Amino acid sequence: MVTLPAVLTHAVAAGFTDGLKQAVLSQPGEVVADASALQEFDSSALAVLLACRREALAAGKAFAVRGAPARLGQLARLYGVADLIPATA
Repeated sequence: MVTLPAVLTHAVAAGFTDGLKQAVLSQPGEVVADASALQEFDSSALAVLLACRREALAAGKAFAVRGAPARLGQLARLYGVADLIPATA
């Protein structure tokens, strides 16, 4: 599981994505991004999730998001990417 931090804004997103590829490769099978800790975020959180999805698909793995705050879902729908970051139970 890839766990997103409590704060994921433009100022910290680039630093978080630095280790993303390795985190995705270390996951067996499906890659689940845990967004339940997110408290302060902007559209950069979507960019991080999309980068995580790209890495997962490139490694032949499924991708899903768990615990996304409602506002993150609203942003995803606003930007037209909600289908690219599916929720998991």
